[in-house]
Parts: sequence; structure tokens; C-alpha cells
Amino acid sequence: QVQLVESGGGLVQAGGSLRLSCSASGRTFTTYTMGWFRQAPGKEREFVAAIRWGGGSSYYTDSVKGRFTISRDNAKNTLYLQMNSLNAEDTAVYYCAAGSAWYPRTKNEFDIWGQGTQVTVSS
Repeated sequence: QVQLVESGGGLVQAGGSLRLSCSASGRTFTTYTMGWFRQAPGKEREFVAAIRWGGGSSYYTDSVKGRFTISRDNAKNTLYLQMNSLNAEDTAVYYCAAGSAWYPRTKNEFDIWGQGTQVTVSS
């Protein structure tokens, strides 16, 4: 079983950048598709990005395309989310998740979750 711990959140001004990390424990990290979700106050948890186990295929929600980049280092059991050109609408708790489905995109298709890290963008 994989356990996930996010880090790297914080307060940033609009237009700035942050890099989130998700450290995974467990030997089966490389078999999962890894993803990032976010949840703003009063809103549903929404898909942000995901990357397949080999790292060669990634996909994003439209609102972050061109600004966010997901990557993974399987040797370090770590998932990353580089976030650039941040705006107030990106303010949310960001969650790392692991899924065994083919191309998971909904939260129900991800099996394992981290505890979340807060990202706040000030305008």
C-alpha cells in the first residue's frame, strides 16, 4: 500500500510560482497513475493533472494547461506539480492521489490520497 505526503504549499502573490511535492512510501509507487486534485472552500474537489506510471503521458484540466506541469521521479518515489502564473482562482487545498485505473480523471478513480497542502494566491 502506498502512503502519500504533500508539501510545498504556501502563500504566493498573483503571477508567482510554487512547486508542490508528494512523497510516496511503498514499493508499488511506480505501478500507479499519480494525480493532483484541488478543493477550494465551498467547492467540490476537482481534477488538476495526472501522469501515467512511466511518466511519458500526462494530462491536465483546461484551466491549468500551459501554466502547470506535472512530473514524477520514480527513483525518488516523488510526484511534483510546478505551478506558474498563479491567480486567485488557484487558491485551494491541493491533494496528491494514486489511482490504478487506465486514465483516471475523477476522484472516484483514485484509490489513495494524501492529507493535502494549502495554496493561497493573493491578488
